[in-house]
Amino acid sequence: MSISLERLRRCSIAVDLGASRTRVYLKRTGLIVDEPTVAAVNTRTGAVIAVGAFAERMTGRTPDHIRVVRPVAGGTVVDIAMAQRMLRLLLGNKLRRAWRRKPRPSAAVCVPHDADPLAQRAALETLSGLGAKRVELVDTLIATAVGCGLPVERPEATMIVVCGAATTHVAVLSLGAIVAAERVPVGGETVDHAVVQHLRNAHALTLPSQAVRPLHLVLGDTALASLGTEVHGRDVATGLARSVRIDVEGVRNAIRTPLTAVLDAISTVLRRCPPDLVADLADRGIMLAGGSAVLPGLDTLLRDATGVPVNIADNPGVCAVEGLGAMLEGKVQPHVLSSAIT
Repeated sequence: MSISLERLRRCSIAVDLGASRTRVYLKRTGLIVDEPTVAAVNTRTGAVIAVGAFAERMTGRTPDHIRVVRPVAGGTVVDIAMAQRMLRLLLGNKLRRAWRRKPRPSAAVCVPHDADPLAQRAALETLSGLGAKRVELVDTLIATAVGCGLPVERPEATMIVVCGAATTHVAVLSLGAIVAAERVPVGGETVDHAVVQHLRNAHALTLPSQAVRPLHLVLGDTALASLGTEVHGRDVATGLARSVRIDVEGVRNAIRTPLTAVLDAISTVLRRCPPDLVADLADRGIMLAGGSAVLPGLDTLLRDATGVPVNIADNPGVCAVEGLGAMLEGKVQPHVLSSAIT
């Protein structure tokens, strides 16, 4: 991932292919796509019948001949052909209008900090297959830090925790480069699984997958949490529909268990950093970004464990693509991030 800001400014499209959501930024237009990274396929004909939010609503509700697939896992494209078909349908006329103005524009795409050559090649082929003349790869951590508005170009430590659907990245940046970084296989999906398992063990209730995220909203509301909440699911023994009133504190404890891996990653990253940079974080603190940054209790858990301030970025889910868009628009000065992407 060795590119220059000058080459990035020649790009017309920025893409953040996440395991949970796909976001596309069009130069001089802004964010044009923000949809779930999901496609529904008819296995009899091979046709893609739905993508994005509509396909996500089909999860767990389809007949046998319709399969709901996710072509991206952990920030890596695992099914190039399906990712191309999904992107083509998500962009639709917007892509054709952009291509009409510039027949074969260049594109930039976010890739994980520790992506191996195969993962990088998969991202390149996905965008090239859509007609991009050139595809530039940008580190997701750098793009997210820029999108959060962090002063990453200064000779001071900046810690960012990017919480995705399948993974969480922890990094300390200084002078536009990554000093130390760590990835843990814990994300929003891991937390969802912990909630489902808790309800199964404590209440013998199987919770529908699409009912977990609304439960997060209740957990984050102190007034509602104190009253408890009623959830609807299927009884494990009888298979019949059943509703139970759950203890919110028990669910919170179930969520905290997998999140301890994030604390271990933070400790590992800090041990790799020079003492002067670690001292900077006492005042500057930690910035949370990514689609799962708003998980209830995550900021409090990190604040209590580290003793430093923890802030959640504005619109944390779109920080990566907004940062990439800022580079395309020339809003980042040439000396910024020079050591990271030149």
